[in-house]
Amino acid sequence: MPTRSFAVITQYQNRNISLPKRHTKDSAGYDLASAEMVTLNPGEIHLVPTGLKVYMPPGEVLLVIIRSSWAVKKRCVLANQVGVIDRDYVDNPDNEGHIFIPIENRGPEPVIIKAGERIAQGIFVKFGVTDNDISDADRQGGFGSTTQ
Repeated sequence: MPTRSFAVITQYQNRNISLPKRHTKDSAGYDLASAEMVTLNPGEIHLVPTGLKVYMPPGEVLLVIIRSSWAVKKRCVLANQVGVIDRDYVDNPDNEGHIFIPIENRGPEPVIIKAGERIAQGIFVKFGVTDNDISDADRQGGFGSTTQ
């Protein structure tokens, strides 16, 4: 397995999911699209499936950020402001590391998200740890499992 790559999760293998890509050579983010059509009513938050998981090397995280056009044109935001996909989220037994995007509709009208529509971007970021770091536990689940 390459040290940094996106892959389609098993349940979406036959749904024609496109792997994320950067659209220009200087883009930082990989565009993430919805794997399914979703209707988002005003005030509603929905976990939008991407059908994807991500592999990355130690010391990296994937940050998920809403595309600016969604905030401006559709009045939608990420419910958690910035998504953090940890390296050990991939291949967990709960959901195979499925990346979901929590979108909130802050506008007055329903928003329809089409399958294949780009809604967020993922940016790989290196991070550091303190000299006295003692985190040695293993992930025990999928989305939202590290809430302790």
